[in-house]
Amino acid sequence: MNAVDASDHYEVSSHEATPSLLSIVIDTNPRAWAALNDILPLSKAIANILVFVNAHLAFSNANQVAIIASHSNRAVWLYPSKPGAANSEDVAMTGVDSFAPTPNQSSANKFPQFAQIEAAVMAGMRQLVDATTEADLACTTTQLSGALTLALTHINKTSLSLNETNKAPDAARPTSSALSRLRARIFILSVSDSEPVQYISTMNAVFAAAHSQIPIDTLALSGDATFLQQASYITDGTFMQAASPRGLLSYLMFAYSADAEARSSLIPPTHHTVDFRAACFCHGRVVDTGFVCSICLSIFCDVPENSECLTCGTKLSLGSYGAKPAVIPRRKKKKKKTVLANGHIREETGSAAGTPRPG
Repeated sequence: MNAVDASDHYEVSSHEATPSLLSIVIDTNPRAWAALNDILPLSKAIANILVFVNAHLAFSNANQVAIIASHSNRAVWLYPSKPGAANSEDVAMTGVDSFAPTPNQSSANKFPQFAQIEAAVMAGMRQLVDATTEADLACTTTQLSGALTLALTHINKTSLSLNETNKAPDAARPTSSALSRLRARIFILSVSDSEPVQYISTMNAVFAAAHSQIPIDTLALSGDATFLQQASYITDGTFMQAASPRGLLSYLMFAYSADAEARSSLIPPTHHTVDFRAACFCHGRVVDTGFVCSICLSIFCDVPENSECLTCGTKLSLGSYGAKPAVIPRRKKKKKKTVLANGHIREETGSAAGTPRPG
């Protein structure tokens, strides 16, 4: 009947876009960025990341972004920031090492959300740099596991908020098709080595992301990102070792702009070799060969004391490992006795034939 009286002509139908949440983890280890300063300063890298963020938000009004700084001693939120933490001043993005804001100028040509994210990120970076002490400069790794945990927590919170919004009565909103769940992914910009001590916590976060179907993408500008290779492999993400760090923006735009759904129609870059080495639970060393507990899957570089697992206490069954082989004495050859013409007896152990002479 709706087709007869043209009621469906006035019925409003809307197809809401599926929101895509991009969580960016920036490795801000001061020692690593000091080594890259001549090639790619940190301020220029932040500027490139902000362009990448703006491109992600420009794809859809429903897209969201979260930015976390993984420092040498802690993980810090850059965006979303605490209420009142960011100011409304414009920030100069052309400087080499300065994160200082410039006087407020006309920003009629700047999208308000872009300006808000830019101001929040730069304010957070200034606070992080000012709070860095000389003791923090000696660390060569970063708190990656804490940053991944913050990213996963924010993704879960955003997903729950989205589900609560979708549970509103149908009368309160126009007719719409069923909404798909939140599409989330994590991007890591790595410049330092993997910390073996954080292997357990990092892999716990990786397996949680894999269970939630959240891909983890990694762009390694420098350092040995062993665990991040495994993270990208396990979560069906993209791992790349940047051959030219100066082309950071090109890597971001061409390799990491597409989300998980768009990548099904594209040919993403691949990393042919993956380092599957793990860190032992006893000393935190990255090992090629070790001992694994069959109950809790703990890894040890050497046999624990009393052959007991240090994690769950299970008695490890090592079989004949470490047992000394039984030494069998060599059988002595029986000496051959020869009776001579004068009645004496001569014992012979070798061959009766003489030593051959060279021709």
